[in-house]
Amino acid sequence: MKGNVLVACILMLALPAVGQFKYYEQGIEAYQQKDYAKAINFFTEYIDKPARDKALDVDVHYYLALSYFKTNSHTSAVREFDEALQLGHKNAGNIHWFMAKSYAELKAFPDALNSYGKAIQLITDKPNQAKLFYERGMVYEKMGNLALAQEDVQNALAADPTNVEARKASKELGAGPSTQVAQNQVKPEPKPAETRGTEKKNDALPTTDKSVPAAPLLMAPAGAAASSVVPTLADLYKDEKRYALVIGNSNYQHVSPLRNAENDANDMAEELKKSNFEVIKVINGDYNQMRDAFRKFHEKLATGPKDQTVGLFYYAGHGIQNQGENYLVPVEANVQYEDDIPRTCMPVQRIIMANMERSNSRINILILDACRNNPFPSGYRSAESGLAEIRRAKGSFIAYATAPGSVASDGNGRNGLYTQELLNAMRKPGMTIEQVFKEVRKNVLRLSGDRQYTWDSSNIIGDFYFKF
Repeated sequence: MKGNVLVACILMLALPAVGQFKYYEQGIEAYQQKDYAKAINFFTEYIDKPARDKALDVDVHYYLALSYFKTNSHTSAVREFDEALQLGHKNAGNIHWFMAKSYAELKAFPDALNSYGKAIQLITDKPNQAKLFYERGMVYEKMGNLALAQEDVQNALAADPTNVEARKASKELGAGPSTQVAQNQVKPEPKPAETRGTEKKNDALPTTDKSVPAAPLLMAPAGAAASSVVPTLADLYKDEKRYALVIGNSNYQHVSPLRNAENDANDMAEELKKSNFEVIKVINGDYNQMRDAFRKFHEKLATGPKDQTVGLFYYAGHGIQNQGENYLVPVEANVQYEDDIPRTCMPVQRIIMANMERSNSRINILILDACRNNPFPSGYRSAESGLAEIRRAKGSFIAYATAPGSVASDGNGRNGLYTQELLNAMRKPGMTIEQVFKEVRKNVLRLSGDRQYTWDSSNIIGDFYFKF
């Protein structure tokens, strides 16, 4: 009898994994039929299920990345290619090649150069090496480094003198076929890693190596436009569209008001405008006002240029967590029982993050200065202390005023300590978003006497700068 029960339990555990396998098969079938949108749905459904054969994850991420690439969703493609590499996919050369192409489309040129460098090391057949050198040369050209562009074009011709695109580029860059580098002058590249799967040639992309030299400011070679210079950060990101929703709630009707939240939101909105954000602002918003503002904000992200849009959501006010979900508290909320929380407060993961992900954003930034103590009467405190960490948020940078599960006090000056230091760091030019929030963490920790630890998590691809 016990043996039968054991067998039954094993079968019950195995059934969910078998059931999920159909999503993998349907994803592969949709990909082979070039229905990439359907393939993305099936692969995403599979990867979201805890009961699955995780040995297939590496291939699922790879084909999911290829599907995103085919639909020009390059931010998502890079993220999934990187997942496949982290899981040890053996088709590394092609993956790096695809990543380089996606980075180039996103105008993340340093990342594209890094990926092309890695692909060149792994892919050694001459026709494909010629394509790699040519494509990397075109990235150098876009960056204004015509000397390195010429060098890569000549390397392409040395690897494959029949490459039509390289021959044409050589003439346009002012170096005809008579100046082609001899093939034996090209340094031998290491042999590629063992490949996996059926994707070849244009179905794989390279990544750039840290050893690839940055484009120095050089004089344009003879025959090139004299005005060709290395573009600035502002030049590289000039087509980026930035949208922000800023909410600050201070004047609560049923709990104690907050001293700084309104000021924090007003100051943040003004600073974001100086960083080229189009800002929607809500001060002391009720539930309907917050929801309506978010709807307008999401429309901006959904209709912005694909992979050139940045979304930023900032909230200062009361925030609580309940059953693993974080909620932002509108000014009229009156929580008497646990079920009042999802009815009267705005969920962060389920509404805000989920919809920001379903947009054209290349990066979504979520900043929560909302980690104060649960404000509601002690008899109804089913909510937990502080905010919960958001563990799954694709292409997002998430920042908290204090560590998940902890609380921070409202400040005594015009701004709260966290937003005060964030505003100061945002004003410094040339700092990536990661550097900005490290600066914030260091200063908040020092000024709070080691009592307040800020927190952030990220899985963004590419760089973001508040100030150039």
